[in-house]
Amino acid sequence: MGSADSNLASALVRTASTMPDRPALKINGQDITYQQLHAMSAKLAGTLRANGIEPGDRVALILPNVPAFPVAFFATLLAGGVVVPMNPLLKSGEIDFFFTNSGAKVAFVWPDFVDEATKGAVNSGTTIVQCGPMGPDEGAFGTGEPIPEPIVVPADREGDDTAIILYTSGTTGRPKGAELTHDNVSLNAMRCAEVIQELTEDDVIMGCLPLFHVFGLVVGLNAAVRVGASLALIPRFDPAAAIKVIGDEKVTVMQGVPTMYAAILNHPDSDSLDASSLRVCASGGSAMPLEVMKAFEEKFGCMILEGYGLSETSPVASFNLPGHERKPGTIGLAIPGCEMRVIDIDGAEVEHGEVGEIAIRGDNVMKGYWANPEATAEAIPDGWFRTGDMATQDDEGYFTIVDRKKDMILRGGMNVYPREVEEVIYQHPDILEVAVVAVPDDLLGEQVGAGVVLREGSTATTDDIIAFTKERIAAYKYPRSVWLLDALPKGPTGKILRREVKAPAAD
Repeated sequence: MGSADSNLASALVRTASTMPDRPALKINGQDITYQQLHAMSAKLAGTLRANGIEPGDRVALILPNVPAFPVAFFATLLAGGVVVPMNPLLKSGEIDFFFTNSGAKVAFVWPDFVDEATKGAVNSGTTIVQCGPMGPDEGAFGTGEPIPEPIVVPADREGDDTAIILYTSGTTGRPKGAELTHDNVSLNAMRCAEVIQELTEDDVIMGCLPLFHVFGLVVGLNAAVRVGASLALIPRFDPAAAIKVIGDEKVTVMQGVPTMYAAILNHPDSDSLDASSLRVCASGGSAMPLEVMKAFEEKFGCMILEGYGLSETSPVASFNLPGHERKPGTIGLAIPGCEMRVIDIDGAEVEHGEVGEIAIRGDNVMKGYWANPEATAEAIPDGWFRTGDMATQDDEGYFTIVDRKKDMILRGGMNVYPREVEEVIYQHPDILEVAVVAVPDDLLGEQVGAGVVLREGSTATTDDIIAFTKERIAAYKYPRSVWLLDALPKGPTGKILRREVKAPAAD
């Protein structure tokens, strides 16, 4: 038999009882206390139960970073349900797949996205519930019966019951739903709170990462709830809004992906930002260019710690940990409870310094892919999850990501890792953003290309950039073609989507 304590929502119940008046959420100058968050979630949990949601049933969330998201998230867990967070920008055809594949009975949806969600629910019969900033709109969800009893104590769950299904965008084929258990998320949130960020109830975390994404959901919201810290929400990332919130709310912990740090750094408002409250900055999602890291730290007088994780690892697997040497450019050491190694194609560990694929084992590794045993067996053939990320490990155990297995460029039999070339191009003073990709080549199979975004007012030419790179990197690695772009395609967290960058067609 499971227990209420095994339910991920028990962290909210504990914090609400020990620190009822601490602000859980901050948004637009308003505070929502832990007591209020628990009460709102318990009330909605009762409504879910009254509408037929039983333990194990799936509930989708299509919401921006507004209080309704944490309310619906914890309500679903209190009722024993499984949360399916979804990117609000999905179109009806994609929503149809998520709803049908997960079997979601109910979806809490922000007004802007109700039309797409309604079209996407035709096949699955998922009930669409429109939400305002604090939760479902009046009368949008309810039986009209007497007000249901709130569910104050979490439904009993086993630690290895699924708590969240997170769909990961595959580079090929349909997205797969990573099943994260109550223990997966609970333990990872605890380690993010205690080991990595050393959070206390006095901390204010910058909530600009989308909560539908594993980084914002676990490292932000769930880590904060464990210790009673506050999460300062921005409905959608915007550097000017982030700069204002850091100053107004005296943010102590910044969490973001590299493009967010770059956007804040390059924004004119940043010159007047008093960032003295910032205690620690955590970066993940993709590699942090060293030039951006150095400039940010110099300007704001704080340290950025880089880490690494995936939806399938709940998410954090490694980090530059406090109390250990920080090695910029690395993703640090494996966190407690997690083992990482670098392996060859046969699963054997490679020598230190050699490139191989990162494999992970530990209490943070997902249960499997929802309703997809073949994909699960392929990803975890022997208890070690294959990440698809290529890396090296040094003698002190620090890992350095070289690139995604799928992004590697094979130029005339030589491996070129885009990230290494990008690091060099970022050193050029006129470069704002860059993505290095493979360009088909009749002679060599693949050639190195780069799509770049220049800083405003820059006069650099593509030839200048090629010449700059050529001086600084091996001849087989420098880009033979460079093209200028107004912007690079980005995913929901602001991570650059390299696979969507294509060379312009030759004349």
